[in-house]
Amino acid sequence: MISREEVRKALTGPVGSVRTPFRRDGNIDFDGLRNTIDFNINAGSKTVLLTAGDSHYFILSDREIAEVTKVAAEHTAGRAMMVAADRHYGTAHAVEFAQYARALGADVLMVMPPDWGQSFTIDDLVAHYAAIAKHIPVMVVTNVFVPRGMDFGINALRALVDQVGGIVAVKDDFCGEFARKMALLVHDQWAVISGGQKQNHLDALSYGCDGYLSTFISFSPEIARYYWEAVQSPDLRTARAMIKGYDMPFFDFISTLPGGFDAGMHGAMELFGIAPRWRRKPYHSLNDEEMERLTDFFQKLALL
Repeated sequence: MISREEVRKALTGPVGSVRTPFRRDGNIDFDGLRNTIDFNINAGSKTVLLTAGDSHYFILSDREIAEVTKVAAEHTAGRAMMVAADRHYGTAHAVEFAQYARALGADVLMVMPPDWGQSFTIDDLVAHYAAIAKHIPVMVVTNVFVPRGMDFGINALRALVDQVGGIVAVKDDFCGEFARKMALLVHDQWAVISGGQKQNHLDALSYGCDGYLSTFISFSPEIARYYWEAVQSPDLRTARAMIKGYDMPFFDFISTLPGGFDAGMHGAMELFGIAPRWRRKPYHSLNDEEMERLTDFFQKLALL
């Protein structure tokens, strides 16, 4: 089983999150999935990371999630750490999926517990993670704490650190003050990655943050590489300049596209020759005119 040191090493730096690609008819494009994994590994991501969000688990069936996990594990084939993900599964279902992912060769499982109507207590959450961690090392994702607020999230993390030995990492979606408090609390025991944007990573870096979920590594990895080199130097002036010159303009622009951020990311994958732009209905896929706007944006940044 993978060690904590190996997990931290694999999550240090920019990490590529795998977006499930689709064909125009809405079926999963498994060749595109393999291309995406190859691109991320070749770009320098030491982890192949599936997530409930980016990997489109909310629009996939359980059978399709299992198939995506199988293809990803087989194609990664030891070239990077493989992080599988579940999707709001009850404890028995989550344990079953953990056993399945481990048998495929996944190294870690990102667990997203269900919490409709704020239905679990911290003790319930501890029991959920503990049951899963008997079968595979676990990554916490803080998205589940956002509706509950900072105090609940920090108290839950404190209980998990103290009581569940099989947790090895956390992916933060809360950011800001929560991320700083979280990093101070858990970083000695868990690897920490920041979700989303370089500015979130830089904000938490000095408090204990190993890496970040990189958008650019998925299509224009030189931007991720330049930023990470600046962080390692450390040359924080250059790191801030990368955020100002690339990340902020990109996120500002992509949020204006119909279908939002993810539609734009799939469009970028097509423009850079990785996988088609299509997403499963009812999600919006960029049309030709919208793709031209995206092309013009990347050309102005000299990335195309």
